Amino acid sequence: MLGREDMITLMQVPLLDLKAQYQSIKQEVDRAMSEVVAGQKFILGPEVEAFEFEMAKYSGARYALGVSSGTDALILCLMCEQIGPGDEVIVPAYSFFATAGVVARMGATPVFADIDPETYNLDANAIKSKITAKTKAIIPVHLFGQTADMVPVLALAQKHNLIVIEDAAQAIGAEYDKRQAGTMGHFGCLSFFPTKNLGAFGDAGMVLTNDAKRYQALKILRVHGAEPKYVHALIGGNFRLDALQAAVLRVKLKHLDIWSAKRMENAREYQKLFLESGLVGNFIGLPVRRFTRHVYNQYIIRVKQRDELTQHLKNFGVGYEIYYPKTLPLQECFSHLKHRKGDFPESEQAARETLALPIYPELSKNQLEYVVQTISDFYKRVK
Repeated sequence: MLGREDMITLMQVPLLDLKAQYQSIKQEVDRAMSEVVAGQKFILGPEVEAFEFEMAKYSGARYALGVSSGTDALILCLMCEQIGPGDEVIVPAYSFFATAGVVARMGATPVFADIDPETYNLDANAIKSKITAKTKAIIPVHLFGQTADMVPVLALAQKHNLIVIEDAAQAIGAEYDKRQAGTMGHFGCLSFFPTKNLGAFGDAGMVLTNDAKRYQALKILRVHGAEPKYVHALIGGNFRLDALQAAVLRVKLKHLDIWSAKRMENAREYQKLFLESGLVGNFIGLPVRRFTRHVYNQYIIRVKQRDELTQHLKNFGVGYEIYYPKTLPLQECFSHLKHRKGDFPESEQAARETLALPIYPELSKNQLEYVVQTISDFYKRVK
């Protein structure tokens, strides 16, 4: 651990450093992009097909469909199941907005359920009371790099004949009972937003499925519902993946397991340093690794006096982010659903206390020590 005298010299530790990742694969990426430019095939085509094949093989899904974003992946699944006005979809009260936003966009009603306070994912026990005759689907989110507890979720879905759409935007490569996130339900949705563990050079996403009929429907809906070209039995949308993004992602996919392993190594180092600091249990709570493989898209701690601590981190050059400062039921756009503070206590507590720290693969041990020392110094001052 760094001594207090080392705090005199400020160190910059960004929340994420994509430039460092790019430099490590620059030649591979530049060559892959140049080949796409030379071929002048930018929309779908062989590059996208190759990436889809490689992602299906990597994840263990039968089919993988490249799409324009993680949000569009969710929308496409809802369209495929014809979910719309009069239907209800159960979603977590604590998640990125898209999880609930896509349901409302389709004209259906998002029905919120509380989370497991350890994993921040849907609590299966909270789902039971939310199921009605109008319920058509459940969207469990695998938040921060760890899966939801899928056995009880899938059992409830089977009992009530519900569609399961896994939101695995933050959990590519995470595992539950030897199955990857996104391969257990009827659909799995991935995001390749640049900050994800597998990030594109812009927006990109994917839908995973093991169902041949659903895959064919998704493929048609991705291109305005056209099958064949200019013939429309369905109304779809423009959800196509760009070939340039597919080329970048194919290069990065080769390195993903190494990067994930480094994230897990950094998480273990954080745990060691925080336990040595004496802060655990009194001022901070560490992430819980409950299931097989947590890939740490974010490293989330629970903290007291979060606002004061984040200002301290900012002063000392430590990057951070708050995921998410306000629960979904309390967002203004969902005010018509009449939810009040206290309706989802675990989600609301998470919104008050959670804080994301740098966890990207290129972090040095000195940087990890600096982050923990900076937090330790703050709490020593406020005791």
